[in-house]
Amino acid sequence: MTRVPPVLDVDAILDDRGTRIVVCCGSGGVGKTTTAAALGLRAAERGRSAVVLTVDPARRLAQSMGLTELDNTPRLVHSSGEGQLFAMMLDMKRTFDEIIEAHADPERARQILTNPFYQSLSSSFAGTQEYMAMEKLGQLRRSDEWDLIIVDTPPSRSALDFLDAPERLGRFLDGRFIRLLMAPAKAGGRSAFKLLNAGFGLVAGAMTKLLGAQVIKDLQTFVSALDAVFGGFRQRAEMTYKLLQAPGTAFVVVAAPERDAMREASYFVERLAEERMPLAGLVVNRVHLSPAAALSAARSAAAAEELETKGEHELTAAVLRLHAGRMQLAAREHREQEHFVSAHPTVPVVQVPAMPQDVHDLAGLREIGELLART
Repeated sequence: MTRVPPVLDVDAILDDRGTRIVVCCGSGGVGKTTTAAALGLRAAERGRSAVVLTVDPARRLAQSMGLTELDNTPRLVHSSGEGQLFAMMLDMKRTFDEIIEAHADPERARQILTNPFYQSLSSSFAGTQEYMAMEKLGQLRRSDEWDLIIVDTPPSRSALDFLDAPERLGRFLDGRFIRLLMAPAKAGGRSAFKLLNAGFGLVAGAMTKLLGAQVIKDLQTFVSALDAVFGGFRQRAEMTYKLLQAPGTAFVVVAAPERDAMREASYFVERLAEERMPLAGLVVNRVHLSPAAALSAARSAAAAEELETKGEHELTAAVLRLHAGRMQLAAREHREQEHFVSAHPTVPVVQVPAMPQDVHDLAGLREIGELLART
């Protein structure tokens, strides 16, 4: 017996003024960015002031809106009556720089921004993208310039890594090595090397020989600024984490009707439940449907075979073969969705049919929005 899941009512989410944040998550290549952009456009055309933030370093969001590029500043894309749509792409390093500039005096900020360890950390340190995504989301929410923020997260399971940002940052700051390097800055002005030599002479000596005195000095200069700057970030990140758990947030999981993508969707649903994050439902993109669904794959293939045996109506036989293949694909996709629904029968679902071409303008996004809202 086929289970029928509840239907995801997209318009109800977008029209609810209590909904302030929508987070789209899912594996790569499933149309997640297009879904986020379509939701933003539909919200704007229904009177919301919406901003779409993509954390994906690829330029799919700009491309889907017919733009050449986006940057770290929200850009107006579309106005419709009272509604407006803005879009932006997270610039990890620029956001990091903004934190330093906002939470350090000018001289200290200059020292940090020119420090080689900071430059490396802000560009390539593992997890920096997720930290900055959490920070930028918090900035947008605190600004109160938009009544709806839609977040397009990075592809794959790392899409939920930003949920771990406060804890991971805390582990980094509380690490033994970081505490060792911070100790001189908290020792009342005593020389860094005197303090290190007093308690950790062998460690300091070995580090100096291995890395060089200038490297150690640069590292200590950088670390001495971490506590004040990152302490505030950790607090803000924890506040944003709580915001994501609040009733005003809705998580939308996006998937394609394929085995791996639906497994990832199950993972996201289960992880969100563990984190007590409010799940709105599942969007299944690129579903293959047929206007002649009453003609089964078996009957279509049999009819094609009969025509081919007679040597008649070659074009008709070819069309029947194509239809049989499409119906077989639709059956496989349906089975994959059935597995998900069996495991998560209460999760609302909406299907979006496969489009003949990629979306690259607002008209295409509008069509996707209409398909998302079809109930």
